[in-house]
Amino acid sequence: MRNNYPPTIVIRHRLENLKKCSLRGLEGREDFQFITYPYTTLPNLNSYILLCLDGAPLSEADAPYGLLILDATWRYAAKMLKPFENHPQLIYRSLPAHYRTAYPRRQEDCPDPSRGLASIEAIFLSYRLLGRKTAGLLDNYYWKEQFLNVNNQINS
Repeated sequence: MRNNYPPTIVIRHRLENLKKCSLRGLEGREDFQFITYPYTTLPNLNSYILLCLDGAPLSEADAPYGLLILDATWRYAAKMLKPFENHPQLIYRSLPAHYRTAYPRRQEDCPDPSRGLASIEAIFLSYRLLGRKTAGLLDNYYWKEQFLNVNNQINS
């Protein structure tokens, strides 16, 4: 079954600890494309949304666009974000501030730790807000139940 939206592009830092990575198991899905940072080339990013903390809120009106996710620790993600700042092709959006992470964060680099979602949490909520199917997204996420409970989400 073909989706009506571009694949979610995940740029994963090469030093990301795959044993702790919340996106494990999604690499083979047809609606995802994984790229290792640093990268030599990127696909066309026209019609892609980059999630950030200070963008306009993501809504169902954004459903036709693809998602660009930077998967790294907050310190590395800040460096990875630099080439995309003020990028004319990208649409900048944020998730509503009331969503909370269940990931037990030990880093102090996150500008707003309670809103600093794990990559899979951000993708799950984005898919929900965009009206996309979320089945299977959280299957390998260790803190799935805590995340759904803290955000009053129904597993779908």
